[in-house]
Amino acid sequence: MSFIAWHPIFKHPLPEGHRFPMRKYELLHDRLLYKEIVEEEDFFSPEILDVKYLEGVHDKYYYQRLLDLKLSSSEIRRTGFPLSPQLVERELRIAEGTIQAAEAAMNYGVGFNVAGGTHHAGSNWGEGFCLLNDQAIAAHYLWKYSGIKKILIIDLDVHQGNGTADIFQNNSDILTFSMHGQNNFPFKKGKSDFDVGLPDGTEGTEYLHVLNKNLKHLSQSVNPEFVFYQAGADVLQTDKLGRLQLTKQDCRKRDRAVFDFCKKLEVPVQVSMGGGYSEQVSNIVDVHCQTFKEGLPRLKL
Repeated sequence: MSFIAWHPIFKHPLPEGHRFPMRKYELLHDRLLYKEIVEEEDFFSPEILDVKYLEGVHDKYYYQRLLDLKLSSSEIRRTGFPLSPQLVERELRIAEGTIQAAEAAMNYGVGFNVAGGTHHAGSNWGEGFCLLNDQAIAAHYLWKYSGIKKILIIDLDVHQGNGTADIFQNNSDILTFSMHGQNNFPFKKGKSDFDVGLPDGTEGTEYLHVLNKNLKHLSQSVNPEFVFYQAGADVLQTDKLGRLQLTKQDCRKRDRAVFDFCKKLEVPVQVSMGGGYSEQVSNIVDVHCQTFKEGLPRLKL
């Protein structure tokens, strides 16, 4: 049984100054094995995404120029990455990994991508280390090809999922919930179906109170058939970019709340890891490992 997407290209080597967002992917894979949280056979290596699955999610003029390495210099600066064939391959494999993890969730209850959560990529732009929106691509895939007509994307990264909101702004079947730092990036917010902006310095107790209140509302108003969960580690108090004050234990309770929500509704869930920018990368990996620990009981063996 394989339900976790992982490929060595996820750790894509970048010039000095661009490495810190990347290191966690390799470390997370190794830590999960070292701590015997999962086994090697639980991982699968995703292929390169068939470009046809970008249709209906990303504008063709945008993604074709991305694939052809013809983005403008300003578009490239907006992504935060130097554009290269290896970077494009990485994005395509991440998106395919999230599709396959969603299919695994359909069979086993939960599926993970060690990378992903690229929620700043909109229909015709990339930004903030995001070029293609993996969960949006996978959600559209399930909606179009798997007969699932009510999907909820729960985005608990500290930064608003503006790209996801843009992509599904006219789709009433794929709903977006983003709970994020109100004063944080992106400074021009999108419009999700459900947006909750939190003030700088929000601590765990208040965060969890607001989250549980909103999950209760969503369980009553949406009743999804499938959930995508963006489990960013950048809500952690040690995060360089986060501005919130959650402890590791708070993050674990956050994850537990989401998985309990899915359990109560008896719906499968796909999880992508999202952001994390703590000075000590081990803090990021600790939080992501907790997400796996909380989600694994959802497996149907």
